Amino acid sequence: MSDPSPLHVLLVEDDDVAAESVMRSMHKAGMPCPVTWVEDGQAALEVLREQDAQRKAPRPRLILLDLNMPRMNGFEFLEVVRADPKLKEEVIFVLTTSSADADRSRAYDENVAGYMVKSAVGPQFSKLTQLLDGYRRAVQLP
Repeated sequence: MSDPSPLHVLLVEDDDVAAESVMRSMHKAGMPCPVTWVEDGQAALEVLREQDAQRKAPRPRLILLDLNMPRMNGFEFLEVVRADPKLKEEVIFVLTTSSADADRSRAYDENVAGYMVKSAVGPQFSKLTQLLDGYRRAVQLP
């Protein structure tokens, strides 16, 4: 069986420590996924719409989205993405500190692929890395 297609990860996270932990965990697990890190939803939209001259997130890609961010939070980002015909099919996993049922329901109403609470994904985000690797291997990417 051939190695799965490379998967690019767009990490939308305003917390430097969390972002570094996610990237370190992926590197430590040997995941061949390039990561583009942006600090909020507005910056993520600029990358997705190819309006950022420095940062790119080519397809196939997966978006890891924090909810609580300045400028444009995760819910605002989800609303814009799902309303945009060119972006509405993006695969988005929420990675947040919020374990509130209302936030989880609202995120799933925006068709997220999964909702993960940072404190529940294990030391150094090990469960997140396992999920991403499993997704990368299981899904046929264009």
